[in-house]
Formats: sequence, structure tokens, C-alpha cells
Amino acid sequence: MRAKITYFVTAAVLVVYFVLVGSRGVMLLKQGTALTVAFGVAVLILPVIGVWFLWKNTQFVSRANRLAAELDAEGGLPVDELVRTPGGRIDRGSADAVFAKRRAETEDSPDDWRCWFRLAVAYHDARDTPRARRAMQRAIALHDGRPAPS
Repeated sequence: MRAKITYFVTAAVLVVYFVLVGSRGVMLLKQGTALTVAFGVAVLILPVIGVWFLWKNTQFVSRANRLAAELDAEGGLPVDELVRTPGGRIDRGSADAVFAKRRAETEDSPDDWRCWFRLAVAYHDARDTPRARRAMQRAIALHDGRPAPS
């Protein structure tokens, strides 16, 4: 729950920032000189990119949460079998062992979105965020019946 609150607060702060930056860009455009118009256009591009990035991330998170809820309803969410340090961090060897199991499961069933979801969780636990994101994108695509990204 804390992660959701943090995400929405951060998104709200970003939206306010985008509005403020956008208003500055409009003010520059209204000045009408070649230099201020060029700067105004450049300033307006930043919020557009930011809104697109925020939208894509929000879509990704909502789709991943939808898969998690469906997998939970099926009783297929991965069980937390990781060893933790006294400080609560995941032991690297434990994460590697679980990852190896999840990778083998995915290699056996490469078209099963459930396997890719569990592999994404294993990548995340192993602190490999880029691969975790790609595995989750593949799980989402397979679930939705779209071609899976490579």
C-alpha cells in the first residue's frame, strides 16, 4: 500500500511540475520573438515527454497489477522462499537459486505468461530491474495475446 501511495504522490507532483513548466513555455511563446518562441517550443516538449513517460509507466504498473491479481486468484503467485539477512535484505545466493528455478520453468513453457511473471519477480529479487521489466512486458504481451517482445 505504501508503494501505491508513493507512486500517486510522485505522479501528482510531476503533473503539477508539468503544468508549471508548460505555463512557462506558453508565456515564452506569447513573447513572440524568434528566440522566445524557440525556447517556448523547447520548454513545451519537456512536459509532453514527461506526460508520455508517466502514462506508459502507469499503464505498465496497472497491467502488471492486473496479472498479479489474476495469478493470485489462481493461487499461482510465487511463494517467498528467499533467505534474508538480519537487516531484511534478500540473500544474493538465495535469489540466484530461485532465479535458476524460475528460468528453467520459463524455458520449459516459453509461451506461458505465468512463468514469465514469476521470472520477472525473480529478476526483481535478484536486483536486475531492466530484465525484470522486460520479462514482465513479455508476460503482459503473452497474457493479452499480442506478439511478445524479444
